[in-house]
Amino acid sequence: MMANTNSSKRGLGKGLGALIPQGSVFVGGRTIVNVDINNVVPNPRQPRTRFSKESLHELSESIKTQGVIEPILTRMRDGKYELVAGERRLRAAKLAGIAAIPAIVKDFTDQQSLELSLIENLQREDLNPMDEAEGYARLTSEFSLTQEAVSKRVGKDRSTVTNMIRLLSLPKQVKESLRKGEITVGHARPLLALDAADKQIHFWHEIVKGGLNVRDAEILVTGKEEKSKVKKGGRKRAFTQNVELNALVEQLTEHLATKVKVHGSPDRGRIEIEYYSKEDLERVLELITGGKIKREVTASIAPVIIHSATETLPPPTAYSAQ
Repeated sequence: MMANTNSSKRGLGKGLGALIPQGSVFVGGRTIVNVDINNVVPNPRQPRTRFSKESLHELSESIKTQGVIEPILTRMRDGKYELVAGERRLRAAKLAGIAAIPAIVKDFTDQQSLELSLIENLQREDLNPMDEAEGYARLTSEFSLTQEAVSKRVGKDRSTVTNMIRLLSLPKQVKESLRKGEITVGHARPLLALDAADKQIHFWHEIVKGGLNVRDAEILVTGKEEKSKVKKGGRKRAFTQNVELNALVEQLTEHLATKVKVHGSPDRGRIEIEYYSKEDLERVLELITGGKIKREVTASIAPVIIHSATETLPPPTAYSAQ
């Protein structure tokens, strides 16, 4: 075991051996070292800008009794351990008052450091939309990656990356509202279709002031209110959702991040999905087909109706980490 540890030290760079404390543990092909918590410096490329105080306090209390279960990931920079992934654990450990924290030390490039930090936060699924969008944008601007390349590295659809980056074009007030969680990406998407910042700000005010849900926000911004259905006899009947399908509609709406209606019953009917631009249509098609169908979109913006009696989509996989 000692031979493995020493070999690992040599591979990590000149001068690193002096910084690795005695008692390092070689586990599962990686060396875990207990480092002085004061020698760990923040990741300058950390995509997350906000951390829940309540969540940090809960993790801190857990660390006091159980210790840090999963080591942080670091690299060496100027004689210090620069954090790559695990800032939440590091902050909570400092709150808990511990002197040393378990860490894995590897020689990551700047690009790898940003990618790993972004991926860790995405897997937690509570990274706010603006931090996520800025993380993608940094990968494209700092390292000249295409959006397709970014999508492969972070495990997201290309259309998702594209549409998240588009959020950066919104006015400052709207972006801050997204960052604070006052509105969601679903609220912001129809705003992106507007051609002027003053219009985007106006409708954003209306959405926040009225506490509108995503569907109501879409109707407000697009001006397309639900139209009554006209039967042969001339009597109008408003669309009514089959209550047995409510859970499915919520699942599809969440998965596709757009307005969805299901006409019919659990046995027979059709699914109606709306989109608000050519890019939005391509995004929805990618999600439905898994990127297997590529289409040139030339039609004007309008609802797309998918006829199906059985189409269901699984919910996105959830991950959790300390």
